Amino acid sequence: MLAAQRKEHLLRILERDGRVLAKPAAAELGVSEDSIRRDLRELAADGACVRVYGGALPVPPADRPVVERRELATASKERVAREAARRIRPSSTVVLDAGTTTLAMAAMLPRSLTVFTPSPEVAIAVAQHSDARIVMIGGELMRHSMVAGGALALEAAAHVGADTMFMGATGVHPEHGLTTGELDDAVTKRALAQRCTDVYVLASAEKIGAVSRFPIIGLAEVAEIIVDPQDRNPMVEILQTMTGG
Repeated sequence: MLAAQRKEHLLRILERDGRVLAKPAAAELGVSEDSIRRDLRELAADGACVRVYGGALPVPPADRPVVERRELATASKERVAREAARRIRPSSTVVLDAGTTTLAMAAMLPRSLTVFTPSPEVAIAVAQHSDARIVMIGGELMRHSMVAGGALALEAAAHVGADTMFMGATGVHPEHGLTTGELDDAVTKRALAQRCTDVYVLASAEKIGAVSRFPIIGLAEVAEIIVDPQDRNPMVEILQTMTGG
């Protein structure tokens, strides 16, 4: 079987089963595990899957460019944003991460608030909907997610001090933890989390059980995973028992 045919077969397994395990796939196709792992690496490099130990998982819906994500699970994100806003104390200092859920939060903020954010879109939305003091975390703008990252963002993050961070992640999984699709984004999120007393993860329905390429922080370092109250995914309860809150 040619490599292209193997890859097509692996993608069919991924679509059918929601994952590909290298060992059984190799046995089924009569090739070495090394061949399957190489195929999966190449598929991952092309953006067709996410490599994990022992195989691969689908690319999370939330790893799409931010323009596409605006129409994804909008009702679920609104419910998560509303739950998150209830956790903000008046006159506190918060970090609002980039993302469509934090954009939804911008219209729900209490008065007398200080907001740090690496997202120009979130900063503008907060300014339009509240009288909060807004502090931008600058750096190179990553066009895929429209968020600041890189060395300048890390330097700015080192001077942040906040009560609470509301973190976005494209994948929230019991085994693989909190993940995102861009390396610089993961590093910036991690740096900001270290400067906050509590970290809350915003996890709308499409993020539960998903896995992206780059890890952020461990579930034990999170105060709470804020989920859609209407989400009946059994993984939700498992995740909430694994946080540090």
